[in-house]
Amino acid sequence: MDNEALDKVIEKVRERLRSEGGGIEVLAVKDDVLYVKLLGSCEKCPMSGLTMKNWVEKTILDGLPSLKGVKAV
Repeated sequence: MDNEALDKVIEKVRERLRSEGGGIEVLAVKDDVLYVKLLGSCEKCPMSGLTMKNWVEKTILDGLPSLKGVKAV
């Protein structure tokens, strides 16, 4: 995986989450699945599941089509 492309996509996600008091941390890439942790206000937000699926995962997969998925842990 291209680390530069990953950094660029994660920074885009991070900027948007930061505007809501949240953040994201990349934990690992295993078997073409990116594992991330939501931080700040996103950690305990009741809408974090929807944010993860409908925006974070979509944004990352659009920017990194070689990935098979994105999982929050």
